[in-house]
Amino acid sequence: MRVIDLHCDALFKLWESGGTLDYGRSEELAANRERLIQGGVQVQCYAIFVPPEVKAEHKLQAALDQIHYFYDEVLGRHPDFRHIQAWEDFDKLQDGEIGAMLTLEGAEPIGSDLKQLNILYQLGVRSIGLTWNDANLAADGVLEPRGAGLTVLGKDIVRFNNRHKLFTDVAHLSEKGFWEVMELADYPIASHCNARAVCDHPRNLYDAQAKALFDRDAMIHVVYYPPFVKENGQAALTDLIRHIDHFCSLGGVRNIGLGSDFDGIEQFVDGLEHAGKLPNLMNELLKHYKEEEVRGFASENFLRCRPR
Repeated sequence: MRVIDLHCDALFKLWESGGTLDYGRSEELAANRERLIQGGVQVQCYAIFVPPEVKAEHKLQAALDQIHYFYDEVLGRHPDFRHIQAWEDFDKLQDGEIGAMLTLEGAEPIGSDLKQLNILYQLGVRSIGLTWNDANLAADGVLEPRGAGLTVLGKDIVRFNNRHKLFTDVAHLSEKGFWEVMELADYPIASHCNARAVCDHPRNLYDAQAKALFDRDAMIHVVYYPPFVKENGQAALTDLIRHIDHFCSLGGVRNIGLGSDFDGIEQFVDGLEHAGKLPNLMNELLKHYKEEEVRGFASENFLRCRPR
């Protein structure tokens, strides 16, 4: 099974370490090169995430530093990696190559200046999440008690995404913000979210939200973080599959993908502790679904739904 993983935070860990980690094989990286190969990952999406404690005037530089590690450590040191910059690049990958695409998790690095967003776009960012968990100048996140939606800036970012055929990622977004994105966005996506009906966590999606995405032929990528998988306890592979089952029951069998959140999480589903363990998930899925459906979850659903 060739896998497309829509979300990992390896760049954050490389940045946090000051570049001391070896992306190729450092044990500290759940989504290092060695483990991606072991797990059959054909494309890995790398999030740029700047934590809240970074001062506003330093956020753009932190994002650019993470992009430096993407170009220097991920691409520069590994000739088998190919930079995904256009949607047709997914079709050009050769056997033995791993595609690598940049995403942005939270619009904080651009401040209030869309020119900064254009810089990140020119450097390769192809999916943009407006928020992390908190409020920023673009929108409220899921943990902001106010629960407001998009600001004028947030709506301008969505329009920028539409013009350039970029994803607008609803992961981490407030419920009101979600519905405003669905009104405005040409290319909505949930890069790492589960079903709230299965696990009642604010980061998960209500059924109405999931159905709205499926009605738009948009993707939801299930996330492996145990608190988003199962309430009160350690999560097993079968617990993660319950979210896939539920999304399928809502009509999403052709709109489900994978978004691990590896290197952004410190707890793991049993048997899914790093990217090299992905065959465990594929084998468990094959007990419940047809092979063509599992191939869809792994990569083919995304390839069908990507912008054209």
